[in-house]
Amino acid sequence: MPHSQTSAPRGSVRLARGASPWLLPTVATAALSLARARHSRRAAAIAVPATALAAGMLWFFRDPEREITQGRVISPADGVVQSIMPWKDGRTRVAIFMSPLNVHVNRAPLAGTVTSVEHIPGGFVPAFNKESENNERVVWHFDTELGDIEMVQIAGAVARRIVPYVPQGTKVEQGDRIGLIRFGSRVDIYLPEGVEVAVEVGQTTTAGVTRIDRD
Repeated sequence: MPHSQTSAPRGSVRLARGASPWLLPTVATAALSLARARHSRRAAAIAVPATALAAGMLWFFRDPEREITQGRVISPADGVVQSIMPWKDGRTRVAIFMSPLNVHVNRAPLAGTVTSVEHIPGGFVPAFNKESENNERVVWHFDTELGDIEMVQIAGAVARRIVPYVPQGTKVEQGDRIGLIRFGSRVDIYLPEGVEVAVEVGQTTTAGVTRIDRD
């Protein structure tokens, strides 16, 4: 399945879908305090941290265009490979930790059809903690040329909301945007039996760009 073309030029940056509940109040507060800063000491005192927070939010919710890498399985997330673990059923789980500094828009690791999008309530342990496997999460399943591929978006201590972009039944192309996790978090992808992992623990990944498997 060929990758869809985007109208935005490569290298351009837009804001992530699902950012508005956090971004709009922050930007509005900064703009209002800046407008009143000349006439109010209180507004002036608020303006500096409010503007810094708004700038931080704009940076966090950035969503850059990417040139999608060719390969069977590509990284669904920006971050650092936290662990690579063989699973009892023969699959291999690759866990990618996303810090608040990473882009938090996740992308489809393969082309295929979304067969399941399941939200599972849970805790909010820091995403780098082993117990984060019981955190609030969204479990995805994709029907692909490699068979069923499972991907899990896991909320962290700060991330209290996962925002899926596409519903069950949607056909996605490799590298398509499929969801957002607000603030620090983790994404796990399970490679089928027989698929060799190409990344290493500690390696930095880029969603849509870093290849996860090896020929």
